[in-house]
Amino acid sequence: MLRAAPSTVEFKKLRKRLLREVRQAIDDYGMVPPDAHQKRPRWLVCLSGGKDSYTLLAVLMDLKWRGLLPVDLLACNLDQAQPGFPPEILPAFFEKNGIENIIVREDTYSIVTAKIPAHKTYCSLCSRLRRGILYRIAREQGCEAIVLGHHREDILETFFMNLFHGGRLASMPPKLVNDEGDLLVLRPLAYCAESDVARYAAAMQFPIIPCNLCGSQDGLQREEVKRMLMDWERASPGRLGVMARALAHTRPSHLLDRTLFDFVSVRPGESTGKEARDNEEPCGAGLAMTRNLFAAE
Repeated sequence: MLRAAPSTVEFKKLRKRLLREVRQAIDDYGMVPPDAHQKRPRWLVCLSGGKDSYTLLAVLMDLKWRGLLPVDLLACNLDQAQPGFPPEILPAFFEKNGIENIIVREDTYSIVTAKIPAHKTYCSLCSRLRRGILYRIAREQGCEAIVLGHHREDILETFFMNLFHGGRLASMPPKLVNDEGDLLVLRPLAYCAESDVARYAAAMQFPIIPCNLCGSQDGLQREEVKRMLMDWERASPGRLGVMARALAHTRPSHLLDRTLFDFVSVRPGESTGKEARDNEEPCGAGLAMTRNLFAAE
């Protein structure tokens, strides 16, 4: 697959950036165990046929080829029996590129459409069914992790979905353990911008398969959040990167969650730890506003 990579300077820079960001996420969150060179963990890389999962697989294979990822990769496609889904595309892609893979067909489409009214969104039930099947496949194939193609914008969208509609501060973590405690869920593209992922997939000419099940529905809350984020990015380029960094720099003493910080015990002269120093640190936005005010004068 990588033999067909473009040789332009622009693409080489893009490829290098994605490799660096994925490797950084893998290192930051300890996705690869310390004894990986001896035990060779096996990852189930979930491939939907969209730009994100193609890019995920390509970057992981690139890192593996460079000797920077001591794991075995098994590409997996779950055919959910959606109308119009082209079942021949991914098998041909895997065969052409010599990629170890498994394809499983499970008719979750009929279950979702039978239980969810046509005017409601299918995403929640579809995701739960798909995740359960992928867990089963991972166990059967001896994999310690399922690897998903969620990128930076997916994580930010989920954060704002939870903020606006769930009343909580939460998103999709780069690494978690499933409820049963026997499998990891990894998101190595957590630091990667969606625009970079899209450019990479287009340059590599991956055979993209659209998601007709979810994409055919209008007015999804997630689509509204996506448009909002894109509007912010267009108005202030670089803002999404700043917001993404904020998710990794949380200060419990500056929020309202009493389970994360002991507000009751805070008294003058008694706070001596890092949280006390945080309280004295000036707000960056406030400093910027002050500078602008004085500049105007």
